[in-house]
Amino acid sequence: MTASMGAVGTQPAAADSVTVTVTKVATETSATAVSRTASTKTASAAKAVSKRKVKLSRAALQRTKARRAVSAAESHIGAPYRWGATGPRAFDCSGLVQYAWRKAGVRLPRTTWSIRGAVRKKVSWGHFKPGDLIFSSGGGHVGMYVGHGKMIHAPHTGARVRIDKLDSYRRRTFAGAVRPGA
Repeated sequence: MTASMGAVGTQPAAADSVTVTVTKVATETSATAVSRTASTKTASAAKAVSKRKVKLSRAALQRTKARRAVSAAESHIGAPYRWGATGPRAFDCSGLVQYAWRKAGVRLPRTTWSIRGAVRKKVSWGHFKPGDLIFSSGGGHVGMYVGHGKMIHAPHTGARVRIDKLDSYRRRTFAGAVRPGA
């Protein structure tokens, strides 16, 4: 019996060894209970987080979709312009913004004119937020604002999808802007 106790050095009764085993089991059970409590708290926290996601304001939801749309458009920088193309290998200007916003879960009409007319939230020059659609050249061209005074667009035949500054030409030919997903 002494060999089974190791460093303790006393000879316990047979009942003591059972008590030690029970105590050890009770300790494991307590650890399991603590683990279960922690798991329950973690699950509760996860549910609380998911509830917060469900209760996003309309503006926050729009910003989230806009970030997704900008990211989708940026992932196609370098794709060639092709009139009438809607991606993913080639785009025209309205095809690019339609494709990007569709990836964000927002359906837009096909042409610049129909997009401009269908989106209710209008935006004036200088009040752009990422994801806003900027119309220029008399309304016949559209690009997506990406922030920092720049827009991504599919410019014209022979060019590729790229990011350009909103320069004086864009300001002069500005025909309006809209905020999809709002």
